[in-house]
Amino acid sequence: MLTDVYRKEVEDLYKTPIVQQTSFWSLVKKKQGASPIAIDFKSRESDLFANVEYDRYIYSDFLVIVRHLSNDMSVAYVPYGPELEPDEQHQGVFLEEISECIRPFLPKTCILIRYDLSWESYWANDPACYDENGIFQELPDINLQNLRFNCNTINWNFQKAQFNILPSSTIYINLQDDLNTILMRMKPKTRYNIHLSQRKGVVVRSMGMESLDVWYELYKETAMRNGLYLNDIRYFETVFSSRSCKGLSSADVHLLLAEYEGKPIAAMFLIITGKRGSYLYGASSSANRNCMATYALQWEAIKMSKAMGCNEYDMFGVSPGPDASHPLYGLYKFKIGFGGRMHHGLGCWDYPLDQEKYNCFRGMEINGKGFHVR
Repeated sequence: MLTDVYRKEVEDLYKTPIVQQTSFWSLVKKKQGASPIAIDFKSRESDLFANVEYDRYIYSDFLVIVRHLSNDMSVAYVPYGPELEPDEQHQGVFLEEISECIRPFLPKTCILIRYDLSWESYWANDPACYDENGIFQELPDINLQNLRFNCNTINWNFQKAQFNILPSSTIYINLQDDLNTILMRMKPKTRYNIHLSQRKGVVVRSMGMESLDVWYELYKETAMRNGLYLNDIRYFETVFSSRSCKGLSSADVHLLLAEYEGKPIAAMFLIITGKRGSYLYGASSSANRNCMATYALQWEAIKMSKAMGCNEYDMFGVSPGPDASHPLYGLYKFKIGFGGRMHHGLGCWDYPLDQEKYNCFRGMEINGKGFHVR
């Protein structure tokens, strides 16, 4: 199925709309202490897809982030990759072959490869996973998920991870139409709030590194208000400074700041990669929330993405449906109003390389007492 699998320089990663599969992201993670590895491969189209009219070789690649958890334990993490998405019947065996092919490129201490797959979930189009109102419900039992994913594999080695690291559900907004059409696809309340922010006099500016302190104050307030994990400001300095990385898959990073009467009340990071704009981080003040600054930010990010040649905008991370108990439900309520297309990904799947150590790792991860892949 695969030929010419080899390691290459991360600067040579192909251009991609997926932020987490770019040379930009590899530099971010390298500065955080991880070891990025770029893998190149080719495969015949007929080995991955049905009904191929003219068979040819497909050339693709993916980014692996290796994290060293201890002197004798490391893990390989593939964020939202590989980008190449075969037909469902070939996916398990495709990833199995990739996993075995890249073993020699990984540290001897590596106990597993974790694929955080943005590939469309098998159950996204399964009527049994939706209620009578067409709302996406729970996935099947984890054992049934494992059974379906491992279909056609040789070793039946894949296991669904207990947790997804990156959000498995998101909303994509089509930017190929004119701005008025994009606006009219939004829910009436969202359009109203965008116009309200304009009437209130909210101004959105694109800021530089000098405004990171302003961003961080808003971010800290948001994290404390919502009980979120708080990254150090150096993390965002790393994200901003890495935008100048070399390579085919570099990124444009924009810090957008919304102000009301000269006071910053909301901010976000917009990342442009390939033909996609992505909303990666956001923050807002508890004050002046009636100004609807977060709506002004998203509308500006959509307009900027379109102006820079993007054909879609990734809202990045929502609950699978309107489940009020889900931690991302608030984001779902906010983002679904912008009129995009819901996408349900497969999430995290583990390929153990050392079964005994993997079992130990999995137990510690479930109990929250040990290592976590991030």
